[in-house]
Amino acid sequence: MGVAVLGLGNVGSEVVRILEASADDLAARIGAPLVLRGVGVRRVADDRGVPVELLTDDVDSLVSRSDVDIVVELMGPVEPARNAILSAIKHGKSVITANKALLSRSTGELAEAAETARVDMYFEASVAGAIPVIRPLTQSLAGDTVLRVAGIVNGTTNYILSEMDSTGADYASALADASALGYAEADPTADVEGYDAAAKAAILASIAFHTRVTADDVYREGITNITPEDAAAARALGCTIKLLAICERISSRGGQQRVSARVYPALVPLEHPLATVNGAFNAVVVEAEAAGRLMFYGQGAGGSPTASAVMGDLVMAARNRVQGGRGPRESKYAQLAIAPIGDVQTRYYVSMDVADKPGVLATVAAEFAAHEVSIAEVRQEGVTDEEGQPIGARIVVVTHRAAESALSETVAALAELDAVQQVASVLRLEGTDQ
Repeated sequence: MGVAVLGLGNVGSEVVRILEASADDLAARIGAPLVLRGVGVRRVADDRGVPVELLTDDVDSLVSRSDVDIVVELMGPVEPARNAILSAIKHGKSVITANKALLSRSTGELAEAAETARVDMYFEASVAGAIPVIRPLTQSLAGDTVLRVAGIVNGTTNYILSEMDSTGADYASALADASALGYAEADPTADVEGYDAAAKAAILASIAFHTRVTADDVYREGITNITPEDAAAARALGCTIKLLAICERISSRGGQQRVSARVYPALVPLEHPLATVNGAFNAVVVEAEAAGRLMFYGQGAGGSPTASAVMGDLVMAARNRVQGGRGPRESKYAQLAIAPIGDVQTRYYVSMDVADKPGVLATVAAEFAAHEVSIAEVRQEGVTDEEGQPIGARIVVVTHRAAESALSETVAALAELDAVQQVASVLRLEGTDQ
């Protein structure tokens, strides 16, 4: 089986290394040897750790070669990867990709091209690195009904929030630590603003619910506004804060099923399995009708973990070609509507700075009641300046389950009250049934 690898970064270099180091074992597992035909790069040079004769900057020619059976795309970003994949498929090559940004926008186009050409397209490495999530959803749970997929799918933000929780650091300091350790990119926007997690949520929702979901369908909030005070309040409530990607089926009052896909920082109770996932690790919890709750945990990024997932896909694609079969195809039969964020129900944590005077708490509680948002817990504490002089009070409200639209209306009304100086934080509370 002839293999072309596009990209020679951390993941691509590791894939090339494994192809050479494990050649005999791979051949035995597949039934034919995997032979590296070429590596597509931006810069051809003799210092890339690969024989220079295998390197080329002419990707179109490489993916169309008659001795290439499988193309492994690891170069990103959306372009030129999209054109390279479409060209490979057009020429009858099976494709493996880890390109979450591309998949979350062009899954339909790529899947239809693969179906027309009758080739495989695998993308396990696009979500959660080495953690097997895509294959269990497409194969192991193919006979079950998935209800909800929720998880921590971005290691950078999980490291930052873990540091804020354990050390009391502010966001900027925790981000600087993540950058120093190599967890954060030079431009961390895609991670800290939730774009990376939203792309992965779109992929997971599409597979779990047999409905095409794009990144634009995913409601997204990042972690840049999380404060040490939020982390401390979460601890006081027996919670920690995590950036969650949540995909679930929700039903309207008339019984119509829809898909909700969303990414935001949320309070998670310490007894929930996701609360114990710290540092740069990832975890995904899948809930299905028959299987119940399943959890997948491990390293969600990095050259070696991601290469492991790529190699798993490569072996599957190669086996299929040797045996004359094909892997799972896109399943979009359900075509469920996407639920707007306003229709989603969850619990909320609302923190506000208020005037320290009688009657304020009653006024605040009245606004929640007026918008039919039930209060589960309230805490009020004094706020002092740097010299210890009282300057107001802080009220923290934890609600029962309520619609996002009702909570938004409540927050807007609170901000208009004379007694409320500012609504400092609004966070969801996930992982409870109340």
